[in-house]
Amino acid sequence: TDHDLRYKILRENTLSKEQPTKNLETKGAKEAFEPARSAVRFLSVALVIIALLGISLSPLIVKGMAFGFASNPAKYSLTVYLTSIMFPYVFFICLVALCMGILNAMDHFAAPSLAPVLLNISMIAAIYIVSFYTTSKAERIIGLSVGVLVGGILQLAFQVPFLIKKGFYFWKKARFFHPELKNIWVLMLPAVFGSGVYQINAVVMKLLASMLPEGSISYLYYSDRLVQFPLGIFAISMGTAVLPSLSRQVASGDPDAVKETFSYALKLVFFIMVPAMVGLIVLREPIVRLLFERGEFDPHATRMTATALMYFAMGIWAVGAVRILVPTFYAMQDSKTPVIMAVFYAVINIVLGLILMKPLGHCGLALAMSISSVCHFFLLLWALRKKMGPLGIWSVIKSICKTVVCSSIMGICVWKISLNVISCESSSFLTLFFGIMGSIAASILIYWLLSYITKSQELEYLMSMTGRSGTKSEQET
Repeated sequence: TDHDLRYKILRENTLSKEQPTKNLETKGAKEAFEPARSAVRFLSVALVIIALLGISLSPLIVKGMAFGFASNPAKYSLTVYLTSIMFPYVFFICLVALCMGILNAMDHFAAPSLAPVLLNISMIAAIYIVSFYTTSKAERIIGLSVGVLVGGILQLAFQVPFLIKKGFYFWKKARFFHPELKNIWVLMLPAVFGSGVYQINAVVMKLLASMLPEGSISYLYYSDRLVQFPLGIFAISMGTAVLPSLSRQVASGDPDAVKETFSYALKLVFFIMVPAMVGLIVLREPIVRLLFERGEFDPHATRMTATALMYFAMGIWAVGAVRILVPTFYAMQDSKTPVIMAVFYAVINIVLGLILMKPLGHCGLALAMSISSVCHFFLLLWALRKKMGPLGIWSVIKSICKTVVCSSIMGICVWKISLNVISCESSSFLTLFFGIMGSIAASILIYWLLSYITKSQELEYLMSMTGRSGTKSEQET
């Protein structure tokens, strides 16, 4: 068929290009590690230059990203100073990302997944330590920025022993610019541009938020952190883990296996993200109150953040699905299509943000993000079907229908339960904590029972995974 012919051409193009994953499969670790070492050295030099430019141009960067701060000289000066302190973090986190990619190509996911924990620990420790020595808000914020920088160093240092254990030795000889880096750059540049689109979009949204009442940026930030929690634990991890498998299946010329892997990954993401969306919407205010309401974070801030969380959560399923769609394109060495769709996503997001921020304030920006994420998902899905032909979407729709029904019933039950177990705003921390934990436990149990009754294949798969002892290599993968 026409789709089979296009897939054959795609496969031939894939096999004709040298890439780290293919080198690892066909030439062995030694051949694959040499261009990887060159990439580490080349990127290190480039990042040093970028970090130095970022430090020197901090005033211009702050003016460009949040010109609403210019009306407050103290806020503007502090933001410039914090930017100068944290810009070297770019050097460490980019090298961390490269090291993660090398480890993922060797089917090692544990260390890359745990590394971000070190950043959180470093930030928490920095705030905790600084609070003993000063009561100044500005000095505490500066201490936190130092914690971010230390967290970047720790993340990079954490990857090194695992790379050495896999046989990747940084000190071995390698050319500064390996010939195969050219092929990597050709594939990477569209992806870099696509990432740039996302970053530009984030900058524009912050810029719009800076023109809203004070606190709007914070409300959006805190609510987004809560949305990123389920995304980071499952959707992003799934996208990272599925990429090497999809790459091998494409290289082996097995389109049916690619479609099957994609379809099942999508079902699993929906199986987790839809109930997560419902849970965040139902328990949004108690969760925000438990995590943030203390000190200067008052009940008003809780309500503003919780409302933004509701609008952000509406699109969490689409964001999770995009984390599966984009790696599928990358596995087929198509990095241009995700970029094109990312541009559409950014334009839709910015236009909707401008329209909705006037009547809804910061919540309009959150709603714009959710709507644009849904559009992004359908655009990518349409493009993938055009490239590969039928994707077995009907089986995905059938699975989604079960998930939506189970999640809806779960949401109603948990809402009723939360009215009884979660006390009023004046309740103590422990009372609130146990009330929320009880509601979450009830939601998990109800969702599990409903999924079991409806004979969900995704539940059976997850249960088989948790019940499987497995070998050491299986657990690491």
